[in-house]
Amino acid sequence: MCGIVGVFDLKKQSKQLRSQVLEMSKKIRHRGPDWSGIYTGEKAILAHERLAIVDPQSGGQPLFSKDKKLVLAVNGEIYNHQEI
Repeated sequence: MCGIVGVFDLKKQSKQLRSQVLEMSKKIRHRGPDWSGIYTGEKAILAHERLAIVDPQSGGQPLFSKDKKLVLAVNGEIYNHQEI
């Protein structure tokens, strides 16, 4: 299972908290040792530690919508991915 760290409704500037979130993410790296990613925005910071079970070459996170307005860190799998 992957690991996700999220900090929302920031009271400080995100660049001040980024190093703390990275330290938190390191603490759960054993849950997802295959890839690490972080998003730092004005209102939130998301970090993701990925355990690659299917398709280890791709799947980097956090994920972004096409217009880059939405950001998502997720632990999940689409079981019928070959059918669709």
